[in-house]
Amino acid sequence: MPIQAVFFDAAGTLIRPVRRVGESYARIAAKYGKEIAPSAISERFRLCFESAPPLAFPGASPAEIDRLERNWWKNLVLQILEPWGSMERFDDYFSELFAYFAQPEAWALYPEVPETLASLKRRGLTLGVISNFDSRLLRILDGLGGGHWFEHVVISSRVGYAKPAREIFAAALGRHGIDAKSAVHVGDSEEKDLQGSVNAGLKGILVDRERECCGATFLRVTTLEEILDVLDDNLE
Repeated sequence: MPIQAVFFDAAGTLIRPVRRVGESYARIAAKYGKEIAPSAISERFRLCFESAPPLAFPGASPAEIDRLERNWWKNLVLQILEPWGSMERFDDYFSELFAYFAQPEAWALYPEVPETLASLKRRGLTLGVISNFDSRLLRILDGLGGGHWFEHVVISSRVGYAKPAREIFAAALGRHGIDAKSAVHVGDSEEKDLQGSVNAGLKGILVDRERECCGATFLRVTTLEEILDVLDDNLE
């Protein structure tokens, strides 16, 4: 079955933080009296984020989502900073941190994104996003000039399921009216993006920018522009 749609993960695939996460956390923490090494926060962030519950709220009403998203991140940040003790003005710190990462200026598109998406559009392909992010993603993509490429942006916090759950992929396919066999998903997580999409019936492509998965047998690219050749060679 010919490919009709290409879905993308967001953070780590289409966009990246302008500063390393640890640097931003540490820079703002210093304003509130906490001096912490950025590298230590980065490592702590990775550990806590990987073990956190899914950023999804099954059964929640739309009116509740913003509050639930914010509380999810607040609990995560509390856990990240736990080794360094309490922060007297933690609520103020968290509010500034949360607002910072809501700004498009805190993020950047990977350099090859615009031309890659334009090339896919010229081929007549439908483009979408499937992300384990929160509602801030919509503003970020629009602010970076990337939102117009996508017909739908499916966010885990809004649909009630997070990758690698099959349901989030099904939700994206349903919005586009596309069969799983005619869709590709591209992302940087072997578990959430690659295995998740394959288990949901899509074709998966792993973005391995750091070349950490050498020797693997699945479809893998080091930059998004390489998916153009992958589509030509493997997915017709």
